[in-house]
Amino acid sequence: QVQLVESGGGLVQPGGSLRLSCAASGFPFSSSDMSWARRLPNDGPLEWMAAIDSHGSTNYAAHVRGRFIISRDNAKNTLYLQMNSLRPEDTARYFCVLDPDQRLRLGIPVDNWGQGTQVTVST
Repeated sequence: QVQLVESGGGLVQPGGSLRLSCAASGFPFSSSDMSWARRLPNDGPLEWMAAIDSHGSTNYAAHVRGRFIISRDNAKNTLYLQMNSLRPEDTARYFCVLDPDQRLRLGIPVDNWGQGTQVTVST
């Protein structure tokens, strides 16, 4: 079955950087569109942030474009999110998502999510 396991979260100071990873298995990763999403604290809204297709083409939400970079290593079945210039409002739980046709980007629910990794941006 589909497994998505995120890692790399933690506590970082404002202005700092983190790199999240997502180890994928149980599906043809190299031919799958993938996304990163996050849930804001206190059961806040779920936000789609970035997507990448099988060819490496990317899309970003406006609030992270220019600061976050989504990438993938198909040989390692791994998805990445490089997060730079982090702000306190980036504090959230970050999820790796198997996102067929980038439906999540369009606001359409999808089924396969990782368990998430917590990112806290604070002094």
